[in-house]
Amino acid sequence: MTFKLTLAAAIALAAMQSFAADVKVGIVGPFSGPFAHYGKLFKDGAESYIANQGGKLGGKTVELIYRDTSGPNPGGTKNLVQELIVKDKVDYLGGFVFTPNAMAVAPLIQEAKVPTVIFNAATSQITEKSDYFIRTSYTLWQVTVPLAQQMYKNGVRKVVTAVTDYAPGVDAETAFKTEFTKLGGTVVESIRMPVPTTDFGPFSQRIKASGAQAVYTFLPGGPPNLGFVKAYNDNGLRAAGVEFFGTAEMDEFDLQKFGDAALGLTTSFHYSAAHDSPANKAFVAAMGKQAKDSTANYASVGAWDGMYVIHKMIEATGGQRDGDKALNAARQLKWESPRGPVSIDAKTRHITQNVYLRKVERAGTVLVNRETQNFGPQIDFGLVK
Repeated sequence: MTFKLTLAAAIALAAMQSFAADVKVGIVGPFSGPFAHYGKLFKDGAESYIANQGGKLGGKTVELIYRDTSGPNPGGTKNLVQELIVKDKVDYLGGFVFTPNAMAVAPLIQEAKVPTVIFNAATSQITEKSDYFIRTSYTLWQVTVPLAQQMYKNGVRKVVTAVTDYAPGVDAETAFKTEFTKLGGTVVESIRMPVPTTDFGPFSQRIKASGAQAVYTFLPGGPPNLGFVKAYNDNGLRAAGVEFFGTAEMDEFDLQKFGDAALGLTTSFHYSAAHDSPANKAFVAAMGKQAKDSTANYASVGAWDGMYVIHKMIEATGGQRDGDKALNAARQLKWESPRGPVSIDAKTRHITQNVYLRKVERAGTVLVNRETQNFGPQIDFGLVK
């Protein structure tokens, strides 16, 4: 009996090993709590990319291991990543919505030499914290500098900045003020709104009373966007002629929830689901095939392109664990993304990409971010200031 049990266990173990993945990728993000939609966006983007490649990357089977940070949680994220590296022995890492979470794991990444692709977190400093960080999302400097230039060119001279008071918001404020004042414009007031803010009425009243021609804003995705835009309209800023300019605020995940309140609002960003290209049509189709409730937006395209980078690193290393060889390959990458032509800057390990001026319009019964101008390839100005 003992022999039979042992043999059965051995057969089961052999079967498990025969299906073991060649490459393990840890995906870190919020899969529960108020920011859980980001986790699903990462999951849909990553899994649709692998499915679109026939289920293998570089001829290797890939296992995605998901870990839930639940939200901004530096300490918890550090523990999760340590577990992924030590216990799960992942070959690559991807994900990361929040800057504090990404910053917290940098020493672990550096020590373990695990190539880590940032799908979202947008503070410029991140890629400076570890040689093994690569970013396929964007930074606030990257999408804000061309917007400040465009606003000044079109006669805007007095602006209020209104940002959520955490690292990306401060980055956005600094980027706008640096470029806009350099050109000769004036930031009449800089408002930093606490992260838990739900009532944006008082801030809207301050903006309206400032005498500014426009407001430049940055808020994290989800309820803050909806609340700020509602306050912008309800407190008469639009009616008073105070123009709205932002970045991710008209995100496709939330766009239909705004209704007519979003019509005409202008943002400067690197991706629109309405981008007219074969690569974007293929991405949207792959997402829809993967999950009927999927959303093509900046987070899912960050995951899709992040998996492209991991794919090319797997090819370069033959699926073997070699962080330095993988990073060297990633530094050379150029490809046609759903967002347009992109490349990885060899020095900063950040993505160079087109940035577009977008305006919310109706296309039939749905709202879309219509690209009205292409600012051309933009770098991360935050790393060269």
